[in-house]
Amino acid sequence: MAEGILIVLSGPSGVGKGTVGKVLAAEKEDMFFSISMTTRPPRVGEEDGSSYFFVGEEQFIRKIEENSFLEWARVYGHYYGTPRDKVLNSLKSGVDVLLEIDTQGAKMIKNNFPQGVFVFLVPTSLKELKHRITGRGTESPEKVQERFTAASLEIIEAKEYDYLVVNDFPERAAQEILHIIRAEQLKVKRNNNIIEILRGDGCIQCP
Repeated sequence: MAEGILIVLSGPSGVGKGTVGKVLAAEKEDMFFSISMTTRPPRVGEEDGSSYFFVGEEQFIRKIEENSFLEWARVYGHYYGTPRDKVLNSLKSGVDVLLEIDTQGAKMIKNNFPQGVFVFLVPTSLKELKHRITGRGTESPEKVQERFTAASLEIIEAKEYDYLVVNDFPERAAQEILHIIRAEQLKVKRNNNIIEILRGDGCIQCP
């Protein structure tokens, strides 16, 4: 059985990673969507165990010490991390995994898991990005400006990724990511078992 593919999806704050992720979940039901753990308080409509695992800072730090995270970072004053075991177990069982994380976390993943596939989501323009951040209506003008400034800098990190996807429409962006996943599945390095079957004069798709 081929190991699953780890897809790391990053992008600046407000670019729509969560929305694209929901479309992907509807299109590819056999993919595991890793849920991050965070110390930030839930936003309106977010549920523990569905949007994030919401924990206190003391509990999060204890998990860092226990090496329970595949990656973790402190962003805008709060901790975020990806639980290690569920991701690795899913990959070993042949299930593709999507991680929706920031650029700090993606760097840690790339160091620890370089065989992952790294996708960067960008807006159509910085003007559109600022409109999305402002449109949330959940933060002060000062916080909005802080996020926009940080997002502008994060876009520079795109050059470290394997693929760039423009989020003009979430449905189209999701389809492009699905095409990326399919292309990765067909890479020779991920299909050495098929080569061995053919070398042994076996049959790949016998009735």
